Amino acid sequence: MSAPTVHHLSLGPLTAHAFNADRTRVAVCPNSHEVLIYALAGGAWTLAATLAEHDKLVTSVDWAPHTDRLVTCSQDRNAYVWTRDADAVPRAGASEVWKPTLVLLRLNRAATCVRWSPNEDKFAVASGARIISVCSFEAENDWWVAKHIRRPLRSTILSLDWHANNVLLAAGCADMTARVFSAFIKGIDAKPAPSVWGERLPFGTVCGEWKTPAGGWVHGVSFSPDGDALAFVGHDSSLTIAYPSGPDAPPHAVHVLRSPTLPYVSVQFASNGSLVAAGHDCQPMLFTGSAEGGWKLDRSLDAAALAGGAGGAAAPPVPTRAPGGPGRLNNEAFNRFKSADARGVPAASSFAPSASAGSGASGSVAGGLGAVAGASVGADGELHTTHQNTITSIRPYKGDAQQLSHVSTSGVDGRLCIFAVPAAGSAAALASGIASMRVA
Repeated sequence: MSAPTVHHLSLGPLTAHAFNADRTRVAVCPNSHEVLIYALAGGAWTLAATLAEHDKLVTSVDWAPHTDRLVTCSQDRNAYVWTRDADAVPRAGASEVWKPTLVLLRLNRAATCVRWSPNEDKFAVASGARIISVCSFEAENDWWVAKHIRRPLRSTILSLDWHANNVLLAAGCADMTARVFSAFIKGIDAKPAPSVWGERLPFGTVCGEWKTPAGGWVHGVSFSPDGDALAFVGHDSSLTIAYPSGPDAPPHAVHVLRSPTLPYVSVQFASNGSLVAAGHDCQPMLFTGSAEGGWKLDRSLDAAALAGGAGGAAAPPVPTRAPGGPGRLNNEAFNRFKSADARGVPAASSFAPSASAGSGASGSVAGGLGAVAGASVGADGELHTTHQNTITSIRPYKGDAQQLSHVSTSGVDGRLCIFAVPAAGSAAALASGIASMRVA
């Protein structure tokens, strides 16, 4: 498996990211009120613009590939649509100027996620107000206005994904439920063709809803390329793939996979028979399957994790921060805490193997860490993964609508990585420590 491409864009966390159509620019949220736009020049990323209109932490960003517009949302309860102004003179240190247009969201809580629709004529904003704002442009007033989906949402909406028909919208919620709504707006959308989700789809119609198996928040949702399946991941370390069969009818199939690893927070279909999930275990995992045959874990996409599991690779380096100050902060305990914060695991010295450990853990620091972390933690106590902390986002990077060949990921370690996705049905290579994954 080819090694991933790694770009280290920040010493702090990357909350979200989005590429433009030709992948020569990327917008990242560095866990602040700003959005940074980097341009690819000479094989290196250079800062092209800083979008600083928001007052509080930016939670999500999306880039419309055809209209070349950005949309951002923030904890300040606002969203902006950004367009590039080719005639404006950029400020010192920047090479581009982006002009914002305020969106009338009418929210009283933080906005948490934003996604353009496939036709790029509207977008959806999730929030902590138990509301999804579906926004469209009013040319008469030159602004973006929102229609609200309220019921039966009972908590913060954490994730969104659009169906290919530009009407259906999937939402993952902190009330432990994934739902599919109709976001049909008269005058903008054409009447959708009948599908397994229904025929008559007025705005706000609930077309399907599923719970996580053990009451975990739904962190991520994704429609399959053909639109006939929905995948979602929960904080109970579960992955669910649901196949509806029609309105008011039981689903054709629902496959639930329970993982012994840490929870996934993002999921993305790569094809109708494969998907990628990633999160707190710091590596993207490939799952393959079908409605009839069920789903299973195929492999880790992280070559470093696979090599580390075999004892053949060192942990990737972590960028150095400014040296700590003098005095009591330069002691062993504080350095252990810094290591845990930067890498997501305590220093190896704090995990001496226990003499009472089972035979599978004898002489192994990884054994002391337990089976949950065994997939990515080597015998030296280091994370043998390309990402050194939680992966916060997975986005399509390369490939067509039916088969992705690459995905991009961003993480709390400040890294932006590109991973190759093998076609479904190729030879599998499971990472050590996660072979015990089972279907519930």
